[in-house]
Amino acid sequence: MMTFPCGAAGYGTPLEHLFLCAVMGVPILGACLLGTGSAGLVYGYVLLFDFLRCMGHSNVEVLPHGLFEGLPFLRYLIYTPTYHSLHHTEKNSNFCLFMPLFDVLGGTTNSKSWELHKEINEGKNDEVPDFVFLAHVVDVSSSIHVPFLFRTFGSMPYSFKPFLLVIWPAAFLTMLIMWAWSKTFLISFYKLRGQLHQIWAVPRYGFQYFLPFARDGINDQIELAILRADKMGVKVLSLAALNKNEALNGGGTLFVSKHQDLKVRVVHGNTLTAAVILNEIPKDVKEIFLTGATSKLGRAIALYLCRKKIRVLMLTLSAERFQKIQKEAPPECQHYLVQVTKYQAAQSCKTWIVGKWLSPWEQMWAPPGTHFHQFVVPPIIGFRRDCTYGKLAAVRLPQDVQGLGMCEYTMDRGVVHACHAGGVVHFLEGWAHHEVGAIDVDRIDVVWRAALKHGLTPA
Repeated sequence: MMTFPCGAAGYGTPLEHLFLCAVMGVPILGACLLGTGSAGLVYGYVLLFDFLRCMGHSNVEVLPHGLFEGLPFLRYLIYTPTYHSLHHTEKNSNFCLFMPLFDVLGGTTNSKSWELHKEINEGKNDEVPDFVFLAHVVDVSSSIHVPFLFRTFGSMPYSFKPFLLVIWPAAFLTMLIMWAWSKTFLISFYKLRGQLHQIWAVPRYGFQYFLPFARDGINDQIELAILRADKMGVKVLSLAALNKNEALNGGGTLFVSKHQDLKVRVVHGNTLTAAVILNEIPKDVKEIFLTGATSKLGRAIALYLCRKKIRVLMLTLSAERFQKIQKEAPPECQHYLVQVTKYQAAQSCKTWIVGKWLSPWEQMWAPPGTHFHQFVVPPIIGFRRDCTYGKLAAVRLPQDVQGLGMCEYTMDRGVVHACHAGGVVHFLEGWAHHEVGAIDVDRIDVVWRAALKHGLTPA
Protein backbone atom coordinates (compact mmCIF):
# COMPACT_ATOMS: atom_id res chain seq x y z
CA MET A 1 0.00 0.00 0.00
CA MET A 2 1.21 3.48 -0.81
CA THR A 3 1.84 6.17 1.76
CA PHE A 4 2.15 9.89 1.20
CA PRO A 5 5.08 10.92 -1.04
CA CYS A 6 8.13 11.61 1.04
CA GLY A 7 10.78 14.24 0.44
CA ALA A 8 12.91 14.27 -2.67
CA ALA A 9 16.06 13.47 -0.68
CA GLY A 10 14.85 9.96 0.12
CA TYR A 11 12.30 9.21 -2.59
CA GLY A 12 13.46 6.54 -4.99
CA THR A 13 12.34 3.54 -6.98
CA PRO A 14 13.03 -0.01 -5.76
CA LEU A 15 15.75 -0.42 -8.37
CA GLU A 16 17.39 2.88 -7.40
CA HIS A 17 17.47 1.75 -3.77
CA LEU A 18 19.15 -1.48 -4.82
CA PHE A 19 21.90 0.58 -6.46
CA LEU A 20 22.02 2.76 -3.34
CA CYS A 21 22.61 -0.32 -1.22
CA ALA A 22 25.53 -1.26 -3.48
CA VAL A 23 27.06 2.18 -2.97
CA MET A 24 26.58 1.83 0.78
CA GLY A 25 28.83 -1.23 0.71
CA VAL A 26 31.83 1.09 0.43
CA PRO A 27 32.10 1.62 4.25
CA ILE A 28 32.05 -2.13 4.79
CA LEU A 29 34.75 -2.58 2.17
CA GLY A 30 36.80 0.14 3.86
CA ALA A 31 36.45 -1.56 7.24
CA CYS A 32 37.61 -4.85 5.76
CA LEU A 33 40.63 -3.21 4.14
CA LEU A 34 41.54 -1.69 7.52
CA GLY A 35 41.39 -5.11 9.13
CA THR A 36 38.33 -4.38 11.28
CA GLY A 37 35.72 -6.09 9.13
CA SER A 38 33.79 -9.14 10.20
CA ALA A 39 30.85 -11.26 9.12
CA GLY A 40 28.78 -9.75 11.92
CA LEU A 41 29.51 -6.25 10.62
CA VAL A 42 28.39 -7.18 7.12
CA TYR A 43 25.14 -8.79 8.23
CA GLY A 44 24.42 -6.18 10.89
CA TYR A 45 25.09 -3.17 8.66
CA VAL A 46 23.54 -4.31 5.41
CA LEU A 47 20.68 -6.49 6.55
CA LEU A 48 19.58 -4.34 9.46
CA PHE A 49 20.57 -0.69 9.33
CA ASP A 50 20.52 -0.11 5.58
CA PHE A 51 17.46 -2.29 5.09
CA LEU A 52 15.49 -0.30 7.65
CA ARG A 53 16.70 2.99 6.18
CA CYS A 54 15.73 2.01 2.64
CA MET A 55 12.39 0.66 3.82
CA GLY A 56 11.58 3.98 5.47
CA HIS A 57 12.35 5.86 2.28
CA SER A 58 10.64 3.39 -0.06
CA ASN A 59 7.16 4.94 0.25
CA VAL A 60 5.65 1.42 0.45
CA GLU A 61 4.34 -0.07 3.68
CA VAL A 62 5.57 -3.64 4.22
CA LEU A 63 5.22 -4.04 8.01
CA PRO A 64 1.70 -5.03 9.15
CA HIS A 65 0.16 -2.95 11.90
CA GLY A 66 -0.60 -6.14 13.83
CA LEU A 67 3.13 -6.51 14.43
CA PHE A 68 3.18 -3.23 16.36
CA GLU A 69 0.02 -4.15 18.25
CA GLY A 70 1.44 -7.53 19.28
CA LEU A 71 4.89 -6.16 20.12
CA PRO A 72 4.32 -2.50 21.08
CA PHE A 73 7.99 -1.83 21.86
CA LEU A 74 8.84 -2.25 18.13
CA ARG A 75 7.05 1.00 17.25
CA TYR A 76 9.79 2.82 19.18
CA LEU A 77 12.60 0.96 17.41
CA ILE A 78 11.43 0.86 13.76
CA TYR A 79 10.25 3.84 11.76
CA THR A 80 7.96 3.21 8.79
CA PRO A 81 7.32 5.04 5.49
CA THR A 82 4.20 6.50 7.12
CA TYR A 83 6.32 7.81 10.02
CA HIS A 84 8.78 9.27 7.51
CA SER A 85 6.08 10.89 5.37
CA LEU A 86 4.67 12.77 8.36
CA HIS A 87 8.10 14.30 8.89
CA HIS A 88 7.82 15.91 5.45
CA THR A 89 4.10 16.73 5.37
CA GLU A 90 3.70 18.12 8.89
CA LYS A 91 6.27 20.37 10.56
CA ASN A 92 7.96 19.92 13.95
CA SER A 93 7.49 16.17 14.31
CA ASN A 94 9.17 12.82 13.68
CA PHE A 95 12.68 14.24 13.41
CA CYS A 96 14.58 11.00 14.06
CA LEU A 97 14.34 9.15 10.78
CA PHE A 98 15.64 5.86 12.07
CA MET A 99 14.53 5.14 15.63
CA PRO A 100 11.29 6.78 16.92
CA LEU A 101 12.49 6.25 20.51
CA PHE A 102 14.46 9.50 20.34
CA ASP A 103 11.37 11.43 19.18
CA VAL A 104 9.47 9.96 22.13
CA LEU A 105 12.22 11.06 24.55
CA GLY A 106 12.30 14.51 22.97
CA GLY A 107 8.54 14.91 22.80
CA THR A 108 8.51 15.38 19.00
CA THR A 109 6.53 12.27 17.98
CA ASN A 110 3.57 13.00 15.71
CA SER A 111 0.39 11.74 17.38
CA LYS A 112 -0.95 10.49 14.04
CA SER A 113 1.95 8.11 13.36
CA TRP A 114 0.48 4.81 14.57
CA GLU A 115 -3.17 5.41 13.71
CA LEU A 116 -2.30 6.51 10.18
CA HIS A 117 -0.09 3.44 9.75
CA LYS A 118 -3.07 1.27 10.74
CA GLU A 119 -5.40 3.05 8.30
CA ILE A 120 -2.96 2.58 5.43
CA ASN A 121 -2.48 -1.11 6.25
CA GLU A 122 -6.23 -1.63 6.26
CA GLY A 123 -6.66 0.31 3.02
CA LYS A 124 -9.02 2.85 4.57
CA ASN A 125 -7.34 5.80 2.84
CA ASP A 126 -7.18 4.20 -0.60
CA GLU A 127 -8.87 6.14 -3.38
CA VAL A 128 -10.96 4.25 -5.91
CA PRO A 129 -9.97 5.30 -9.45
CA ASP A 130 -12.73 6.61 -11.69
CA PHE A 131 -10.91 5.52 -14.84
CA VAL A 132 -8.38 2.76 -15.58
CA PHE A 133 -6.25 2.29 -18.69
CA LEU A 134 -5.21 -1.35 -19.03
CA ALA A 135 -1.81 -1.26 -20.74
CA HIS A 136 0.67 -3.99 -21.71
CA VAL A 137 4.40 -4.28 -22.31
CA VAL A 138 5.58 -4.00 -25.91
CA ASP A 139 8.95 -5.77 -25.67
CA VAL A 140 11.64 -6.71 -23.13
CA SER A 141 13.66 -3.48 -23.31
CA SER A 142 10.58 -1.25 -23.13
CA SER A 143 9.51 -3.09 -19.95
CA ILE A 144 12.28 -1.16 -18.18
CA HIS A 145 10.53 2.10 -19.14
CA VAL A 146 8.35 2.15 -16.02
CA PRO A 147 8.36 4.71 -13.20
CA PHE A 148 9.20 2.25 -10.42
CA LEU A 149 12.58 1.36 -12.03
CA PHE A 150 14.21 4.51 -13.43
CA ARG A 151 12.24 7.70 -12.84
CA THR A 152 14.45 9.73 -15.19
CA PHE A 153 14.19 7.18 -18.00
CA GLY A 154 10.45 6.75 -17.45
CA SER A 155 9.87 10.52 -17.57
CA MET A 156 11.20 10.76 -21.14
CA PRO A 157 9.80 9.24 -24.36
CA TYR A 158 11.09 5.70 -24.75
CA SER A 159 14.09 5.17 -26.99
CA PHE A 160 16.78 2.53 -26.93
CA LYS A 161 19.70 3.36 -24.62
CA PRO A 162 23.04 1.48 -24.33
CA PHE A 163 22.50 0.76 -20.62
CA LEU A 164 19.48 -1.36 -21.55
CA LEU A 165 21.87 -4.01 -22.91
CA VAL A 166 23.30 -4.50 -19.42
CA ILE A 167 19.89 -4.83 -17.77
CA TRP A 168 18.25 -6.79 -20.60
CA PRO A 169 19.13 -10.29 -19.22
CA ALA A 170 17.54 -9.43 -15.85
CA ALA A 171 14.48 -8.01 -17.62
CA PHE A 172 14.22 -11.17 -19.73
CA LEU A 173 14.39 -13.35 -16.61
CA THR A 174 11.71 -11.19 -14.99
CA MET A 175 9.55 -11.67 -18.09
CA LEU A 176 9.76 -15.45 -17.69
CA ILE A 177 8.83 -15.21 -14.00
CA MET A 178 5.89 -12.91 -14.80
CA TRP A 179 4.80 -15.25 -17.56
CA ALA A 180 4.75 -18.21 -15.16
CA TRP A 181 3.06 -16.38 -12.26
CA SER A 182 1.64 -12.93 -12.54
CA LYS A 183 -1.34 -10.65 -12.16
CA THR A 184 -2.35 -7.17 -13.20
CA PHE A 185 -0.34 -4.46 -11.47
CA LEU A 186 -0.48 -0.68 -11.05
CA ILE A 187 2.05 1.31 -13.12
CA SER A 188 1.09 4.88 -12.37
CA PHE A 189 -1.76 7.23 -11.61
CA TYR A 190 -2.73 10.82 -12.32
CA LYS A 191 -5.57 13.19 -11.60
CA LEU A 192 -7.72 15.02 -14.13
CA ARG A 193 -10.48 17.38 -13.04
CA GLY A 194 -9.81 16.24 -9.48
CA GLN A 195 -10.65 12.60 -10.27
CA LEU A 196 -8.22 9.72 -9.98
CA HIS A 197 -7.12 7.94 -13.16
CA GLN A 198 -4.88 4.87 -12.96
CA ILE A 199 -2.75 2.96 -15.43
CA TRP A 200 -2.74 -0.79 -14.84
CA ALA A 201 -0.74 -3.31 -16.85
CA VAL A 202 -1.32 -6.89 -17.92
CA PRO A 203 2.11 -8.54 -17.47
CA ARG A 204 2.27 -9.84 -21.03
CA TYR A 205 4.73 -8.86 -23.74
CA GLY A 206 3.87 -8.01 -27.35
CA PHE A 207 5.01 -11.25 -28.94
CA GLN A 208 3.04 -13.33 -26.42
CA TYR A 209 -0.23 -12.03 -27.86
CA PHE A 210 0.52 -13.87 -31.10
CA LEU A 211 1.20 -17.26 -29.48
CA PRO A 212 -1.91 -19.45 -29.94
CA PHE A 213 -1.43 -21.27 -26.62
CA ALA A 214 -1.16 -17.97 -24.69
CA ARG A 215 -4.53 -16.63 -25.84
CA ASP A 216 -6.69 -18.03 -23.02
CA GLY A 217 -4.21 -17.00 -20.34
CA ILE A 218 -4.08 -13.43 -21.58
CA ASN A 219 -7.86 -13.18 -21.76
CA ASP A 220 -8.06 -14.52 -18.21
CA GLN A 221 -5.72 -11.73 -17.03
CA ILE A 222 -7.78 -9.07 -18.80
CA GLU A 223 -11.03 -10.52 -17.47
CA LEU A 224 -9.70 -10.52 -13.89
CA ALA A 225 -8.67 -6.88 -14.28
CA ILE A 226 -12.16 -5.95 -15.52
CA LEU A 227 -13.85 -7.82 -12.66
CA ARG A 228 -11.47 -6.26 -10.15
CA ALA A 229 -12.25 -2.80 -11.51
CA ASP A 230 -15.98 -3.54 -11.43
CA LYS A 231 -15.76 -4.66 -7.78
CA MET A 232 -13.77 -1.54 -6.81
CA GLY A 233 -16.31 0.79 -8.39
CA VAL A 234 -14.26 1.96 -11.38
CA LYS A 235 -16.51 3.69 -13.92
CA VAL A 236 -14.57 3.19 -17.18
CA LEU A 237 -11.81 0.74 -18.15
CA SER A 238 -10.04 1.30 -21.46
CA LEU A 239 -8.08 -1.45 -23.23
CA ALA A 240 -4.65 -0.82 -24.76
CA ALA A 241 -3.75 -1.89 -28.29
CA LEU A 242 -3.17 -5.65 -28.05
CA ASN A 243 -5.49 -6.14 -25.08
CA LYS A 244 -8.41 -5.54 -27.47
CA ASN A 245 -7.02 -7.47 -30.43
CA GLU A 246 -9.87 -8.70 -32.63
CA ALA A 247 -8.50 -12.24 -32.85
CA LEU A 248 -7.95 -12.29 -29.08
CA ASN A 249 -11.31 -11.19 -27.70
CA GLY A 250 -13.26 -9.46 -30.47
CA GLY A 251 -12.26 -5.98 -29.39
CA GLY A 252 -13.49 -6.56 -25.84
CA THR A 253 -16.79 -8.14 -26.91
CA LEU A 254 -15.89 -11.42 -25.19
CA PHE A 255 -15.92 -9.87 -21.71
CA VAL A 256 -19.07 -7.79 -22.14
CA SER A 257 -20.98 -10.78 -23.51
CA LYS A 258 -19.76 -13.04 -20.69
CA HIS A 259 -20.50 -10.55 -17.90
CA GLN A 260 -23.64 -8.72 -18.92
CA ASP A 261 -24.16 -7.17 -15.48
CA LEU A 262 -20.91 -5.18 -15.48
CA LYS A 263 -21.17 -1.71 -13.98
CA VAL A 264 -17.77 -0.67 -15.26
CA ARG A 265 -17.88 0.44 -18.90
CA VAL A 266 -15.38 -1.43 -21.08
CA VAL A 267 -13.95 0.76 -23.86
CA HIS A 268 -11.49 -0.03 -26.66
CA GLY A 269 -11.06 3.67 -27.47
CA ASN A 270 -10.61 3.01 -31.18
CA THR A 271 -13.31 5.48 -32.15
CA LEU A 272 -11.06 8.34 -31.03
CA THR A 273 -8.03 6.63 -32.60
CA ALA A 274 -9.84 6.62 -35.94
CA ALA A 275 -10.86 10.26 -35.43
CA VAL A 276 -7.27 11.34 -34.73
CA ILE A 277 -5.94 9.55 -37.83
CA LEU A 278 -8.71 10.91 -40.07
CA ASN A 279 -8.19 14.48 -38.88
CA GLU A 280 -4.47 14.21 -39.68
CA ILE A 281 -5.22 13.68 -43.38
CA PRO A 282 -4.96 16.90 -45.43
CA LYS A 283 -8.29 18.16 -46.75
CA ASP A 284 -7.14 18.12 -50.37
CA VAL A 285 -6.27 14.39 -50.45
CA LYS A 286 -8.30 12.49 -53.07
CA GLU A 287 -6.78 9.02 -52.71
CA ILE A 288 -5.24 7.00 -49.90
CA PHE A 289 -3.63 3.56 -49.65
CA LEU A 290 -4.78 1.53 -46.64
CA THR A 291 -3.10 -1.57 -45.19
CA GLY A 292 -4.78 -3.56 -42.45
CA ALA A 293 -7.87 -2.53 -44.38
CA THR A 294 -10.25 -5.15 -42.97
CA SER A 295 -9.24 -4.67 -39.34
CA LYS A 296 -11.50 -2.87 -36.88
CA LEU A 297 -9.77 0.48 -37.46
CA GLY A 298 -9.16 -0.11 -41.16
CA ARG A 299 -12.84 -0.80 -41.80
CA ALA A 300 -13.96 2.37 -39.97
CA ILE A 301 -11.39 4.56 -41.72
CA ALA A 302 -12.32 3.20 -45.15
CA LEU A 303 -16.07 3.70 -44.60
CA TYR A 304 -15.57 7.21 -43.24
CA LEU A 305 -13.31 8.30 -46.13
CA CYS A 306 -15.54 6.89 -48.85
CA ARG A 307 -18.41 8.98 -47.46
CA LYS A 308 -16.14 11.99 -48.01
CA LYS A 309 -15.73 10.87 -51.63
CA ILE A 310 -12.06 9.92 -51.14
CA ARG A 311 -10.84 6.91 -53.11
CA VAL A 312 -9.52 4.21 -50.77
CA LEU A 313 -7.16 1.51 -52.07
CA MET A 314 -7.80 -1.30 -49.59
CA LEU A 315 -4.97 -3.85 -49.47
CA THR A 316 -6.49 -7.27 -48.75
CA LEU A 317 -6.36 -10.71 -50.29
CA SER A 318 -9.85 -11.58 -49.08
CA ALA A 319 -12.50 -10.56 -51.59
CA GLU A 320 -15.19 -11.74 -49.19
CA ARG A 321 -14.07 -9.46 -46.35
CA PHE A 322 -13.65 -6.55 -48.75
CA GLN A 323 -17.12 -6.99 -50.21
CA LYS A 324 -18.63 -7.20 -46.72
CA ILE A 325 -17.15 -3.80 -45.85
CA GLN A 326 -18.06 -2.34 -49.23
CA LYS A 327 -21.72 -3.28 -48.71
CA GLU A 328 -21.74 -1.29 -45.46
CA ALA A 329 -21.01 1.91 -47.39
CA PRO A 330 -23.88 3.96 -48.85
CA PRO A 331 -24.66 2.71 -52.39
CA GLU A 332 -23.55 6.00 -53.97
CA CYS A 333 -20.15 5.75 -52.21
CA GLN A 334 -19.29 2.10 -52.71
CA HIS A 335 -17.27 2.69 -55.87
CA TYR A 336 -14.78 4.77 -53.83
CA LEU A 337 -13.64 1.56 -52.12
CA VAL A 338 -11.21 -0.38 -54.32
CA GLN A 339 -9.65 -3.73 -53.47
CA VAL A 340 -5.94 -4.14 -54.27
CA THR A 341 -3.79 -7.18 -53.56
CA LYS A 342 -0.28 -5.81 -54.12
CA TYR A 343 1.75 -2.86 -52.87
CA GLN A 344 2.56 -1.96 -56.47
CA ALA A 345 -0.97 -0.58 -56.74
CA ALA A 346 0.05 2.36 -54.53
CA GLN A 347 3.09 3.50 -56.54
CA SER A 348 1.43 6.84 -57.31
CA CYS A 349 -0.34 7.36 -53.95
CA LYS A 350 1.45 9.64 -51.48
CA THR A 351 -0.86 9.10 -48.50
CA TRP A 352 -0.49 5.72 -46.81
CA ILE A 353 -2.41 4.67 -43.71
CA VAL A 354 -0.58 1.70 -42.24
CA GLY A 355 -2.40 -0.85 -40.12
CA LYS A 356 -0.05 -3.72 -40.85
CA TRP A 357 3.71 -3.77 -40.28
CA LEU A 358 5.72 -2.84 -43.38
CA SER A 359 9.13 -4.24 -44.26
CA PRO A 360 11.77 -2.01 -45.95
CA TRP A 361 10.99 -3.73 -49.26
CA GLU A 362 7.28 -3.01 -48.97
CA GLN A 363 7.96 0.64 -48.09
CA MET A 364 9.97 0.99 -51.30
CA TRP A 365 6.77 0.89 -53.36
CA ALA A 366 5.70 4.26 -51.94
CA PRO A 367 6.60 7.25 -54.18
CA PRO A 368 8.99 9.94 -52.84
CA GLY A 369 7.22 12.42 -50.57
CA THR A 370 4.81 9.85 -49.14
CA HIS A 371 3.58 10.33 -45.59
CA PHE A 372 2.93 7.19 -43.57
CA HIS A 373 0.08 7.54 -41.06
CA GLN A 374 -0.06 4.47 -38.85
CA PHE A 375 -2.02 2.53 -36.26
CA VAL A 376 0.13 -0.59 -36.15
CA VAL A 377 1.76 -1.86 -32.91
CA PRO A 378 4.72 -1.83 -32.76
CA PRO A 379 5.05 1.14 -35.13
CA ILE A 380 6.90 0.71 -38.39
CA ILE A 381 10.55 1.77 -38.69
CA GLY A 382 11.19 4.73 -40.98
CA PHE A 383 13.61 3.42 -43.62
CA ARG A 384 12.86 5.99 -46.32
CA ARG A 385 14.63 9.35 -46.02
CA ASP A 386 12.54 10.81 -48.84
CA CYS A 387 9.31 10.07 -46.95
CA THR A 388 7.80 11.18 -43.64
CA TYR A 389 6.45 8.99 -40.86
CA GLY A 390 3.71 9.80 -38.40
CA LYS A 391 3.67 8.41 -34.87
CA LEU A 392 0.90 6.31 -33.42
CA ALA A 393 -2.33 8.25 -32.96
CA ALA A 394 -1.93 10.32 -29.81
CA VAL A 395 -3.73 13.00 -27.84
CA ARG A 396 -2.42 15.65 -25.45
CA LEU A 397 -4.29 15.72 -22.16
CA PRO A 398 -5.63 19.03 -20.77
CA GLN A 399 -3.28 21.39 -18.95
CA ASP A 400 -4.90 20.71 -15.56
CA VAL A 401 -3.74 17.06 -15.47
CA GLN A 402 -1.74 16.35 -12.30
CA GLY A 403 0.78 13.67 -11.40
CA LEU A 404 1.47 12.25 -14.86
CA GLY A 405 5.23 12.08 -14.36
CA MET A 406 5.88 9.21 -16.75
CA CYS A 407 5.83 9.05 -20.53
CA GLU A 408 3.56 6.55 -22.22
CA TYR A 409 6.00 4.54 -24.36
CA THR A 410 7.36 6.86 -27.11
CA MET A 411 4.95 9.72 -26.34
CA ASP A 412 5.94 13.06 -24.78
CA ARG A 413 4.97 14.01 -21.24
CA GLY A 414 1.25 14.68 -20.99
CA VAL A 415 0.59 12.85 -24.27
CA VAL A 416 -1.20 9.47 -24.33
CA HIS A 417 -2.25 7.04 -27.01
CA ALA A 418 -5.59 7.88 -28.59
CA CYS A 419 -7.22 4.69 -27.27
CA HIS A 420 -6.22 5.77 -23.75
CA ALA A 421 -7.70 9.23 -24.36
CA GLY A 422 -10.80 7.61 -25.87
CA GLY A 423 -11.53 6.04 -22.51
CA VAL A 424 -10.95 9.38 -20.77
CA VAL A 425 -13.50 11.06 -23.06
CA HIS A 426 -15.96 8.22 -22.46
CA PHE A 427 -15.63 8.83 -18.71
CA LEU A 428 -15.80 12.63 -18.89
CA GLU A 429 -18.91 12.47 -21.05
CA GLY A 430 -20.57 9.98 -18.71
CA TRP A 431 -21.58 7.71 -21.58
CA ALA A 432 -23.34 4.58 -20.32
CA HIS A 433 -22.61 2.21 -23.24
CA HIS A 434 -19.70 -0.18 -23.70
CA GLU A 435 -17.45 0.69 -26.64
CA VAL A 436 -16.44 -2.78 -27.84
CA GLY A 437 -16.40 -4.67 -31.12
CA ALA A 438 -16.82 -2.86 -34.45
CA ILE A 439 -16.42 0.91 -34.52
CA ASP A 440 -19.61 2.87 -35.06
CA VAL A 441 -18.60 5.14 -37.95
CA ASP A 442 -21.42 7.57 -37.13
CA ARG A 443 -19.82 8.24 -33.72
CA ILE A 444 -16.36 9.21 -35.00
CA ASP A 445 -17.21 12.90 -35.31
CA VAL A 446 -19.22 12.80 -32.06
CA VAL A 447 -16.22 11.48 -30.10
CA TRP A 448 -13.85 13.92 -31.82
CA ARG A 449 -15.98 16.93 -30.88
CA ALA A 450 -16.30 15.64 -27.30
CA ALA A 451 -12.52 15.30 -27.01
CA LEU A 452 -11.96 18.87 -28.20
CA LYS A 453 -14.69 20.12 -25.85
CA HIS A 454 -12.85 18.68 -22.85
CA GLY A 455 -9.52 20.22 -23.81
CA LEU A 456 -7.90 17.16 -25.40
CA THR A 457 -5.92 18.11 -28.49
CA PRO A 458 -4.17 16.06 -31.20
CA ALA A 459 -0.46 15.65 -30.55
